Amino acid sequence: MSASVDRPIAIRAVPSILEDSVRRFGSRPALDFLGRRLSYRELGALVEKAAAGFQRLGVKKGVRVGLCLPNTPSYVICFYAVLRAGGTVVNFNPLYVERELRQLVEDSGVTIMVTLDLKQIYPKVAQLLDGSGLEKIVICRMSELLPTIKGLMFSVLKRSELATVPDDARHLPFSRLLAENAAFQPVDIDPLTDVAVLQYTGGTTGLPKAAMLTHANLSANADQLLRLSPDLRYGEERLLLVLPLFHVFAMSVGMNVGISCGAELIMLPRFDLRQVLKTITGKRPTLFPGVPTIYNAINNAAGTGQWDLSSIKACTSGGAPLPREVQLRFEKLAGCALVEGYGLSECSPVVCCNPLGAVKEGSVGPPLPGTVVEIRAPEDPSRLLPTGEKGEICVRGPQVMAGYWRRPEDTAQVFYDGALRTGDIGYLDDEGFLFLVDRIKDVILCGGYNVYPRIIEEALYRHPAVAEAVVIGVPDGYRGEAPKAFVRLREGAVADVEELKHFLSTEISRIEMPKEIEFRAELPKTMVGKLSKKELVAEERARRLDEAS
Repeated sequence: MSASVDRPIAIRAVPSILEDSVRRFGSRPALDFLGRRLSYRELGALVEKAAAGFQRLGVKKGVRVGLCLPNTPSYVICFYAVLRAGGTVVNFNPLYVERELRQLVEDSGVTIMVTLDLKQIYPKVAQLLDGSGLEKIVICRMSELLPTIKGLMFSVLKRSELATVPDDARHLPFSRLLAENAAFQPVDIDPLTDVAVLQYTGGTTGLPKAAMLTHANLSANADQLLRLSPDLRYGEERLLLVLPLFHVFAMSVGMNVGISCGAELIMLPRFDLRQVLKTITGKRPTLFPGVPTIYNAINNAAGTGQWDLSSIKACTSGGAPLPREVQLRFEKLAGCALVEGYGLSECSPVVCCNPLGAVKEGSVGPPLPGTVVEIRAPEDPSRLLPTGEKGEICVRGPQVMAGYWRRPEDTAQVFYDGALRTGDIGYLDDEGFLFLVDRIKDVILCGGYNVYPRIIEEALYRHPAVAEAVVIGVPDGYRGEAPKAFVRLREGAVADVEELKHFLSTEISRIEMPKEIEFRAELPKTMVGKLSKKELVAEERARRLDEAS
């Protein structure tokens, strides 16, 4: 199914997104980081200085620069500056251990890394200067990113959290990069062929693969998303950015889309529930992209009436399935629309999204403008499936990646006749809305039947005592595999296994009934805040090996 397009999707160099907003909204606020604010004109000037500084460091086409940063102004400045200089940005999760960082540096060929002077991050990056191919580290000082008084207080009161950084040729303070006073040399960027970002996917086995996202991919996805919100007030919106920018969802839906419409990005360095609620109440954001676990956490905390969520008018949920109960409760609390979308790193990342005011229950929405979604038989991708039949979701569109970095075989396997095979199972209804069933790899094979964990998880969320739920497949002597549910109860709620199974008996079929239900005080989550299954799968595998030995 293809969404209608009234005009061609905008294909351009990513830095022009910021440049246009600097021209249109120069005096308007662009960033607010813990009270330090920058206007669009100030942000544009810093990006130009940083781009010239990166050029002095040798950044040009073919040079890859790593950003190992939490949400800070430095990320936004360096992202657009590296691209203006002609380089490619490689995103790194700053909470990765040194081994993980080294693997990605070696795979990507990053020679310059930008990071913070915090003990939690810098020492791991510093170790990469030996033997990984990394040549230089640009150091952003946390105290310089904060308002003047906060920065001074941080330098004194948080001194124990600051790393000692050598003053040598392999280290360059970010402030010095900006002070080079070199003239920026314009670069001719081909949006269709030049890679803007190497975005590593969260592979479950082996080394993650890097999706090559071109300038065209990223600029197209920003334009596609803006068309979903015709009521946006350009130059007036305030967007709360708590999702980490090293993740493609925040980078695109938060930063690129926010800057495209001249919004003020209210940046928080990490998710802290109380800080998020205080920020919403005090700074009054109007837009708030997030993941289901964030909205669920707010639901559980904001019902006291202490916090005012009324400024929010629209939220987009992505990264994981949005349980219907979580959606309805948040919308009632905030009095706004919370819509679910669907995407993946290989699609920059958004493929589908429910339009505001036209949400279809259980659906992730129709394809974005210019996007075609096909449902193909997983075992025979040459066979297109009819409306309503479940199969593998395949995608065509300007946001689809150029391929995997240095992985031609993997690239060939993930494309069929030019369409990206997502590895997700879903179906289209007669109005072209996509319904996501589950990941192919997560499907549980129970005695010849396909059991989809998402259906069981959705049913568990409908029980009033359940706060979070994850379902995985575990070995079963009779059926081959069987579902096992892991559940976290709401604070103060009481329920036992028999009660949940009795509740589920009228919500799901007997073949879908979990063989086991295990209660946990906490469930594992990814760095983005999504509930994570791979830790639970590994635990189950290890436990069963111990029992068998």
